[in-house]
Amino acid sequence: MLNLALSAGFAVVAFLYAVVGHAGASGYIALMTLCNLLPETIKPVALILNIVVASIGCWNFLGAGHLPWRIIWPVYLLAIPASFLGGWLNLPGIWFQRLIGIVLVFTAWRLGAVSKDPASLRQPRRSALVITGGILGLLAGLTGTGGGVFLTPLLLLTKWCDTRQAAATSILFILINSFSGLAGFAWNHPTALTAVLNTSLFGWIAAVVIGGSLGSRLGSRHWPVAWIRRILAFVLVLAALKLLGLHG
Repeated sequence: MLNLALSAGFAVVAFLYAVVGHAGASGYIALMTLCNLLPETIKPVALILNIVVASIGCWNFLGAGHLPWRIIWPVYLLAIPASFLGGWLNLPGIWFQRLIGIVLVFTAWRLGAVSKDPASLRQPRRSALVITGGILGLLAGLTGTGGGVFLTPLLLLTKWCDTRQAAATSILFILINSFSGLAGFAWNHPTALTAVLNTSLFGWIAAVVIGGSLGSRLGSRHWPVAWIRRILAFVLVLAALKLLGLHG
């Protein structure tokens, strides 16, 4: 029964995140932590589910022509080695949970505060994009996420992208970092992926395929993102309170 509820939760998270160009890792981590899954399986499972949803998201957002590649490409240069390093490193369990909680609070704040595209965009410097990609790639690897929860708010705050451009940029960033972070994790924990296969991984993948496909299709071509961000911000705050030890 718990596994069925967790699968349903994954599908909902995948849908909500996919609408705004994310893949859901921070939400999956929160759900798995709340359900007391083994700590050594949480990070790789979240990254695997991230890869699945991000792949679908890239198909939809990039296929719809939202990626400003000629402007934004330097952000990807350092992301791969940095996220590999972050995935290779291992944080103590309690600090890992606290860090994820802080990430969720920051994400909730940005998603709730930014609901409209800027009136005009700024041209980012390539050096700033390279440094940004490296720092956020490292954070992505450390937290077991794809980094979209960091990148999207930054792109909007700096006015480097509009909402759908930020979503397209982030979903590709997430896909790259999730592959690299998973490789770094597997390098440092060669037996951990075997434990992952003993979970209900394939059922969870099916759940996020359904949620992620619907969410990214609607987000990339049909729905406005403002009200979805506010709903998601509320959900993330509840999860963050639990992870930070302030609730329940």
